[in-house]
Amino acid sequence: MEKVDVFDLIERMSALIRSEERKKCTELGLQPVHLQVMDYLSRCNRYSDTPAALTNYLGMTRGTVSQTLQLLEKKGYIKKTADVNDRRMVHLSLLTEGDTILNKARPEDLYSQASAIFNENESQENVFVNALTALQKANKSQSFGLCKTCKYFTRTSDGFFCDLTKEPLSQSDSEKICQEHTVC
Repeated sequence: MEKVDVFDLIERMSALIRSEERKKCTELGLQPVHLQVMDYLSRCNRYSDTPAALTNYLGMTRGTVSQTLQLLEKKGYIKKTADVNDRRMVHLSLLTEGDTILNKARPEDLYSQASAIFNENESQENVFVNALTALQKANKSQSFGLCKTCKYFTRTSDGFFCDLTKEPLSQSDSEKICQEHTVC
C-alpha cells in the first residue's frame, strides 16, 4: 500500500467539514464565519470571550470579526457585555437563540462518525494533537487548548486554579478553550 500524505488527508477532511457546514449555513441563512464565531463562543472560557481573542483564534481581520459580531448581535444570537473591572473591554456570550441555531447548523452525523473512529483508537487522536501543536509552534500562534491541559492549570483542595492569572477556575472554565493556554 502506498504511503499516504497526512497533510493531504487533513486538508481533505477540512474541505468535507467546511462543505457540510456551508450546506447547513445556507439552509439557515448564515455564512460559515457566523457558525465559526458561535462555535468558538460556545467553547471558550471567560479569559477568551473577547473580540480580540476571537479574532486571534479565527485568524481573521478585526473588521471582518467586528461586522460579523454586529450581525450576530442584531439577530439576537450573541450578547456583548462590558467588563465589570475595565469598561473598555467587551465580553461576548452566546444567547439561547444562538445556541439553538448553532446546534441546527452542526453536521452532527459527520462529527459523530469521525469521533467514533477516534474513540476506537486514541493513538490516532494523539497524532492529530501532536501535528496541531507542531503547526502552532511553527506558526508562532497561540494554542487555544483546553484550560485543564495547560501548564498553568492546578488542582487544589478547593477546586481549580490558574497559576498564570492567579485566579480560581470553575469546572466550566477548566473544560473550555483558553487563549492563554500554554502547552505543558
